[in-house]
Amino acid sequence: MSQVKQFDVEKESVKLLEWLGEFGKDPAGGISRLLYTHEWIEAQRGLENLMKEEGFQVQFDEIGNLFGRLEGSKYKDETILTGSHVDTVMNAGHYDGQLGIIAGIVALKYLKETYGQPLRNIEVVAMAEEEGSRFPYAFWGSKNIVGTAKRSEVEDIADFNGVSFVEAMRAAGFDFRDETKELRKDVKAFIELHAEQGGVLEIEQIPIGIVGHIVGQRRYTIEINGEANHAGTTPMGYRQDAMTAASRMIVAINDIALKHGDPLVATVGKVEVTPNVVNVVPGKVIFTIDCRHTHKDQLVQATEEIESALKQIAEQINVELNIDLWMDADPVPMDERIVNLIKEQCDKNGLKYKLMHSGAGHDSQILADFAPTAMLFVPSHKGISHNPAEFTEPKDLAEGVKALIGALYELGYKEELF
Repeated sequence: MSQVKQFDVEKESVKLLEWLGEFGKDPAGGISRLLYTHEWIEAQRGLENLMKEEGFQVQFDEIGNLFGRLEGSKYKDETILTGSHVDTVMNAGHYDGQLGIIAGIVALKYLKETYGQPLRNIEVVAMAEEEGSRFPYAFWGSKNIVGTAKRSEVEDIADFNGVSFVEAMRAAGFDFRDETKELRKDVKAFIELHAEQGGVLEIEQIPIGIVGHIVGQRRYTIEINGEANHAGTTPMGYRQDAMTAASRMIVAINDIALKHGDPLVATVGKVEVTPNVVNVVPGKVIFTIDCRHTHKDQLVQATEEIESALKQIAEQINVELNIDLWMDADPVPMDERIVNLIKEQCDKNGLKYKLMHSGAGHDSQILADFAPTAMLFVPSHKGISHNPAEFTEPKDLAEGVKALIGALYELGYKEELF
């Protein structure tokens, strides 16, 4: 494969990102495009028209995932899939989610114009939802593709305005997937291009990240019950101070994470104190823990150490402790064959890259159990994400799209798969 021309890819990618960003443009400067809203519908219909203009075969599935296909000439029952999610958080930037869709469209357009019809089908997907921003459910798009989304999980949920999930979906013109139908068997690979949502690539001045693993996550809600009492008349030795216990626990969590070292991370992101007034010893504290690692056994080891430390502190201060482990998601490895293929293409085309892991969740972790999957990252300026200030330098953006083009060419235009 000849080297991809940077100027054309860069110009087309930036133009289409700006165009898609007009759908759901927020007065605060970002994009708000939540599942099944008017803005979401307009974006998907806009993408549908764009894909048709580019000569792709276009269709929606039952729940609103949008697919645009370059039909294969020989292996018509084999499909290479790329893309990402079209929904956003509130007041989002221009890159999270929609970058993967636009990159896929640019890649398919380039491949079609340069090499003609592929041997296998190559599809770009604009997945309906990933963020969980409107309803308390995430990965609705990808989970429907792989068949793990269940009707019962969303039938009784609603958004903050009381609009039910089912009502919103049907008002947008979509409905539940027919769970009696067989799932797709043609998808032979999935590649997602995404902004890093961290600062590593920018700091190291590397334009492309090739993801080896998506981290596993364990999330907890910790509840500490002590005894609220007068701040002036309760001697220090007689207190059951929930806040003191929480403070020591938070320090212990940080110390354990530092001891284990990278890639383990542990975060206490939310703290609620009761009664939360200046002259009362706190009687109750609730806080969260988010712990992540690329290997399950090390994640379990670290979190078991954390749990043990919390129990010891609670006993020392004489407070009650409740530990609720409410998320236990395993790490997800990317497919080594596609990772190696991407590395080879980057080496061949002179593209600088870094092997790395993803510390955030993505649609790729859902697709990975369904089809061989890989991820590409491009730098995020200052690591900013879920924010109107989200930005990737156009030259870096182009490098990522070129890496995607190279991988899709190898998978879609060569006789041998992998």
